[in-house]
Order: sequence, then C-alpha cells, then structure tokens
Amino acid sequence: MTPNGTIAPNVEAKGARIPVLGLGTWDLRGRTCARVVEQALRFGYRHVDTAEIYDNEREVGEGVRASGVKRNEVFVTTKIWPSHFAAHELERAARDCLVRLRLSEVDLLLLHWPNPQIPVAEILGALGKVKRDGLARHIGVSNFTVSLIDEALQSSSEPLVCNQLECHPFLDQSKLIAACRQRGMAVVAYSPIAKGSVRGDKVLSSIGAAHKKTAAQVCLRFLVQQDIVVIPRTSKVERLGENAAIFDFALSEQEMADISRLAHRDGRLVNFAFSGRQKWD
Repeated sequence: MTPNGTIAPNVEAKGARIPVLGLGTWDLRGRTCARVVEQALRFGYRHVDTAEIYDNEREVGEGVRASGVKRNEVFVTTKIWPSHFAAHELERAARDCLVRLRLSEVDLLLLHWPNPQIPVAEILGALGKVKRDGLARHIGVSNFTVSLIDEALQSSSEPLVCNQLECHPFLDQSKLIAACRQRGMAVVAYSPIAKGSVRGDKVLSSIGAAHKKTAAQVCLRFLVQQDIVVIPRTSKVERLGENAAIFDFALSEQEMADISRLAHRDGRLVNFAFSGRQKWD
C-alpha cells in the first residue's frame, strides 16, 4: 500500500506483472541495504531490484525475509554480469544468485549489459534454458539498443518482458521506449531521478509546488504516468515515503510536455561499454 492507501499499479508485458514502483539497491551494502529493503517492503513496496555485481544479494534476501511479506507478493529482479554470459557460465551464475538471495527462483532475471564478445544467440539460448529450468519466472535485458533488442528477440525461444535502461527527464530515450512498446516489452527506468539532480531543477520544482509535491516526486510521476516502471535507489528510510507518494496526483498534458523538453544531449549519467575487463558498472 502507498501512503494514501492505494495499491501501486503493475505494468503488464508478455505475462509478467511488474510493480510500477520498485526499490533500486545499487551501491547499498551490509545492514543498510537489508534495513532499507525490509522497511520498503513493510511500507508497501512490492518490487526490489538487485544484481550480482552489486554484491548485495545476500542483504536483499535478508531484507525480504525480515519484512514478513509473503514471498509471492514480492517481485525480485536480479541481473547477470556480462562476463558470465557464456552458455556454460550463465546458468551457474543464475544459480549462484539464488543461493545468495536464498530463493528458489527470481521473478525477473536480466542480462545486465550487452557483451559483444559472445554471440547473442548463445546468450539468449542459455537465458531461455534458465527460465525453462525454473530459476526465473521471467527474463529480459538491460541497456540494450533497438538493434540489439531485435537480435535478442529473434534469438530467444522465451518471451523477453522488459528492457531496463537509464531513464529520467534529462535524457531523451523516446526512440528506445517506443521500440520497446512496439515489441511488447516493458520499460524499467533506473536512475529515474537522475541520481538526485532533479531536486535542483526549476521546472520540476515549480510543477511540484503547484501539486504540493517535490521535484523528485514530479519526476517519478512523469515516468509512471507513461507506464514506465521506476526503481529509485535510496539509502534513507525517510525517502521511501516520498518516492512512493506519487499515486495521488496527475500531471497535465502541458506539464508533461514541459518536462519532456528538459531532455538534452548531455543528459546521460551512465556511460559504459563492456570490454571483458570491467568488474563494475
């Protein structure tokens, strides 16, 4: 339940029902991570996002169990790092994720970043097998371009339900979002409040004042009003309520247009290309 007593909606794609509001856990560690996950779920969040490279899957699992929320009510996403995409490694990496999370399956398993060194057909074949073996209820991709999405869809025997990507008002992702929708895939936005930089934006702050909301809440509302799943990351329990209080107001067409105009060429915050050497994103 959200603060105003309503249930956050789901975005549906190819049989998956993904809660539109989730908790991102990048860079959360130790007891802080477990505590924030636990409190988020107690507060009403039903979607938690992690990754093997975040080195916090154990703490995420601890937080899920400590929350007291039934497992079938929590949507857990994790991601496999590109160095583990080879067919003989991907299944082992997925099983290792489950061991750390102490879960029998995840709700969504994603390929974290593209790996140009391994054929897409080999990667998607291995990912599909992981799903068929019952390690993941749904599978998808992250940080894939339109051309890579098409190649992945052609190579996959199982539905790909989403593309997780950097998405916030300062970055124009309209072409990629449109491509995902045309292919029946959900869009999951990481860094949806641009790592906190939205709080200083005059347009977002002005719109927020009109609705008695913060700039961050306006930013999140802008995305979910487009049926984009958001997974804001926070280490502060008090921010959980702010990020969740986005379902009791709506932005006008003019406000949506004004926010859309904030996008610019230098808006990307995460620049990365896997070369086989990196250990972090």
